[in-house]
Amino acid sequence: MSEPLTNPGEGFHPHLHDAPGQAAAALRTRLHHIRADALDGETAQTGGMRRFAAVSGRTVGSEKLWMGQTHVAPATASSDHHHGESETAIYVVSGHPEFVFLDGSGDAPEEVRLRTSPGDYVFVPPFVPHREENPDPAEEAVVVIARSTQEAVVVNLPGLYALPAEGA
Repeated sequence: MSEPLTNPGEGFHPHLHDAPGQAAAALRTRLHHIRADALDGETAQTGGMRRFAAVSGRTVGSEKLWMGQTHVAPATASSDHHHGESETAIYVVSGHPEFVFLDGSGDAPEEVRLRTSPGDYVFVPPFVPHREENPDPAEEAVVVIARSTQEAVVVNLPGLYALPAEGA
């Protein structure tokens, strides 16, 4: 026997109801269901892409992580940016986005381009300047992002630069 789906706009476990006269359960005592059509576009943005929050302090009261989607239109590149102290994990849902950064471990900084496909993962360490590009002329690139900070920390930059090599 299957349970009914959560109704649109119903953010908590669908079968947990408060009894009349009792205070509502705290945010941290319930599961939250964020429907695909209820993602929050009022989050930090970077030119050339559009971010949508699913799990954040604002949407569900998250204290330690942020998760959402990023969409990059065909033949578009984001602005250069980094995510401050946040670690970022990326899962490619559709398209073939490319993640570009400068590697400063050699004699001169070298542009590195990570070409991805659906099902691939990318890890972005804290403070690493990068950009996301979608070279496909017809297909939007969509990725799911998880961050170790409670909100979508975004620091937009005027250009890419290489971080100093560790120990340098």
